[in-house]
Parts: sequence; structure tokens; C-alpha cells
Amino acid sequence: MSIETEKELPIEDTARGAANSAAAIELSVVMPCLNEATTLGVCIKKARAAIEREGLSAEILVADNGSTDGSQEIARRAGATVVEVAARGYGSALLAGIAAARGQYVIMADADDSYDLSQVSSFLHKLREGYDLVMGNRFKGNIAAGAMPFLHRYLGTPVLTLLARIFFRTPCGDVNCGMRGFRKEAIEGLGLRSLGMEFASEMLVKSSIFGLRIAEIPTDLSLDGRSTPPHLRTWRDGWRHLRFMLLYSPRWLFLYPGGLLMLMGSLLALWLLPGMRHVGHVGFDVSTLVYSATMIFVGYQAVNFAVFTKVFAITAGYLPRDEKFNRLFSVITLETGLVIGAVLFLVGLGISIFAVDFWRATGFGPLNPGRALRMVMPGVIFLTLGCQTIFSSFFLSVLGMGKR
Repeated sequence: MSIETEKELPIEDTARGAANSAAAIELSVVMPCLNEATTLGVCIKKARAAIEREGLSAEILVADNGSTDGSQEIARRAGATVVEVAARGYGSALLAGIAAARGQYVIMADADDSYDLSQVSSFLHKLREGYDLVMGNRFKGNIAAGAMPFLHRYLGTPVLTLLARIFFRTPCGDVNCGMRGFRKEAIEGLGLRSLGMEFASEMLVKSSIFGLRIAEIPTDLSLDGRSTPPHLRTWRDGWRHLRFMLLYSPRWLFLYPGGLLMLMGSLLALWLLPGMRHVGHVGFDVSTLVYSATMIFVGYQAVNFAVFTKVFAITAGYLPRDEKFNRLFSVITLETGLVIGAVLFLVGLGISIFAVDFWRATGFGPLNPGRALRMVMPGVIFLTLGCQTIFSSFFLSVLGMGKR
């Protein structure tokens, strides 16, 4: 009788029941996995115990990155859902796991038994308070002896954390913690793309840039139980984290260094234009003047790159809209840039004509190199800056087409 009744259920009712079942899942625990047979079962057991203890409606997903040690079967036997991920990389595995998660909230943690998965409820409680991202902080928790390599603990993570605070004003004290929880909809809305270890940095950086609510809680770190070497490569992955931060902060990568270089080059050039200068027994002459001009050119180009990068990032959706930036470019238009560039070019042309006239007065013969360079160099600087400004204005206008 019951079997016949089930067969007679309308298709819509079956679909509605499946949808309600998916909607009932509040939490998804996602673990990236690559040959973690030694520890995976323990991690799943701990996560399940925490879920049952709190009476949570949750699921456990293992995003497998091509394990060859039977990790997939271990996960299935332990009651977890296995998400097969063909593309290699920490970020690839997590992106696939997050996409497959059905919970409103997601908590991610490594499958090496280094993080305390009994803390699942602590992360969830914080998320229920309205935070979009809850970071673990190993430095506020307990770090077991030998659990974090010396370079990671005292150099890599503190430096990257400091840079994240300076560049992006992140409120966290441990940017590399691998255990974190988040509201799935909020994180998916960031359009995360990194496929490697820098995925962790991208999540936090974009969350800060786009104004998500971020909190952190103390997290314990234990020695991982794997019998194989860790997947993390200190220098390679550290550089990838740093590279990502720099690429997402054109001010610190281009604008500030470029502005400083221009200022130093300009001051040095003004100091040397009247004549040779001495600092102690060291004399600085026209050779140094040439290098000061180079500093101005390189600095100016770096400032241009900062503007180009900012416009492109906003247009492509990598960075949020910036009202200050929009107001600036409502004043500095293509025509404004062309006028400024033309003025600089004409100033340089005038100085160059004066230098040629001086040369003519000498019968176009040999000139004193020091005196000649001091006359020519200002003209070269203004001519070059004028041309760069004109070309940059056109290129900036092309970049801004999509934005407009």
C-alpha cells in the first residue's frame, strides 16, 4: 500500500520535498583532500561528533583533488559526500566543494587533523550573529609544539597579516588560518578565482574590500597526523600570497613607490641643475642628473600603471566602485589629459629650441658636456612627460569605455 502511494506521488511534490530537504541544511563542512587517508577519517568523525552534539542540520563534504591512496572510499564509509575535483590546487578543491555545498553556512578546514573540528559550533554561532566571514586565529589559540614551522610562525604569517592590515584594513590577526566559516551566498558573490594556496588570501582580501562583516575566534592548531610531507611549500606559496596582495593593491604596488620615485628624482634634478654638487669628498654631476631624470620617468609610469590597474579592476569587477575615484575622473577627462600633456610637451619643446639656439650661437660646434646636458635635460624631461601623458590619456579612455 505504501509503495503504491509513493509511486502515485506527483513529480512536483517529489521535487518540492527534495528542495525542502536541501533548504533544511544549515551548515556544510568542507574539507579539501589530496591523499589524506591517514587523517581523513578522524577529521570526519570529529566534525560529525560536533554536529550531533549540537543537533545541527549539516552535511560533510570532502573535495577530493585526485587522491590515489583511497581517501575517497574512506570519506564515503565515514558518511561524507565526496566531490571529485579534476583541476589540481587548494583553491580548485575548495571552489568545487563550496559550489556543491547545500548549507547556508560553510566551514572549511584541512583534512590533516591539525585543526580542531570540534570548534564547528563556535564558528557557526558567530555566523548566526550576522557575520559574513569568521576567521580562525591560531595565535590567539593554542599552537602545539612543532605544529607551525618557525618561518611560518615568526616571519611569513605575521608579515602577510601586517601587509593585509596596511593594504586592505583587514581586522584579522592570522590571514593564513585554514579553518574559517562563512555565509555561502556572501563568499560566492565575491567571484573568487585563485586556484592555489593564495585562495585563502583572496577570500579575506576581497571580503575586506567589498565590506563584508568579518570576525575572528581563537583556534587551536595541532601537529598534523599525516605520514606524507605537507602540501604547503614555504617560499613558493608565501610568494603567491604576497603577489596576490600586491596585485590587489595598486596604491602600494605602483602609486606610492612611483610617487616617491618621482619626488626623489625631481628634488635631485633641481639640486643638480645649477652645477656640480659635493657631499663630503663625493662629487655629483651630470651623470647623476641623467639618473634623476630616469627616476622621474619610471616613477611617472608607475603612477600611470596605478591608475590603469584601478580602472581595469573596477571595470572587470575585481574591485568595488570607488566614489572618490569617480569624482576625480569626472574632472580629469580625456580632454583634460590631452591639454596637460600638450602643455608639458610645449614647455619641453620651448626649452629644446632654446638649447638648439644656444648651440647655433656657437656655430654648431662642440659644447661643454656639463653645460649642454643641464640645458637639454629639462627639455627632455618635459617632452617625455608630455608624450606619456597624451598616450596615457588615450589608453585610460579606452579602459574606461566598459565602465561608462
